[in-house]
Amino acid sequence: FVSAIISKFKKIPLITSDQGGLFTHPDYQNRGKKRILYKIQEPMIKFIIKQSEKIIVANEYEQEIFSKYCDVKKIKIIPNGIDLNSFQNIPFNFKNKYKMKEKMILFLGRFAKVKGIDILLDAYTKLIKENEFENVKLVIMGADFGYSKEMFEKIKKNNLDKRIKVIIKPDRKEVIAAYHACEFLVLPSRWEMSPVTPLEGFACKKTTIGSKIHGIPYVIKDNENGFLFENENIDDLQKKMKELLLNPIKCQKLGIKGYEMVEKKFNNNLMGERIFDTYNSVLNLKSNMDNNET
Repeated sequence: FVSAIISKFKKIPLITSDQGGLFTHPDYQNRGKKRILYKIQEPMIKFIIKQSEKIIVANEYEQEIFSKYCDVKKIKIIPNGIDLNSFQNIPFNFKNKYKMKEKMILFLGRFAKVKGIDILLDAYTKLIKENEFENVKLVIMGADFGYSKEMFEKIKKNNLDKRIKVIIKPDRKEVIAAYHACEFLVLPSRWEMSPVTPLEGFACKKTTIGSKIHGIPYVIKDNENGFLFENENIDDLQKKMKELLLNPIKCQKLGIKGYEMVEKKFNNNLMGERIFDTYNSVLNLKSNMDNNET
């Protein structure tokens, strides 16, 4: 907000990059202190949008959100990019470290209700009741954002203590090792803008099952590089997990397709070039305007 004020009075071009999805977060829809805070912030956010020369978003879903507040010409889509090279070396054997012989499903993200961990736990509980999936382990990695206590209670209630490995605040080496060790990832979020976790999984040639909601389908292409399931549909998620576990060759092919997509569209070099071009075009426009005034 301060940057927008300086931009206005100093006549310095402002470029804004979205990370929060404006007012689409579930907290904004709920009552309480967070909703009040969002209401207080709303005029400030609208001022920032108005003052911005360009607004950088990661996908068409975010573009649609911002188009309600400004001309779509002001919005520039630049997909997230990751460094493929940083995922190629496996730091250590994850399964050996944790003495794990089972097949492994991975969740990586914040321990928050919005991330849909409860949906995954319910689907996984149903999955392992079938004899052919007794050798499947679920690994949950992340940090607590208000759901940790409820998550552990649910794990205990469903007698999953020995079937689930929870790793709190993993370091980067642990995360990369887990990517390489898993069969696939699951992203069961109730809300997601432009997820990076599936891209990192793709960098390790691992596919992801994600909920068919908001920004997720712009990264996970159903039956092309991964699977999408109907949001909060436990049975559908269980079905998609079964399909990948029973078809390892297909699972591998989806991961390879994801890797190829990251190579072509979601790599950090391409993202850097697009951001540079955007800044350059804004600065050139400002320079031409200044010259015309003189």
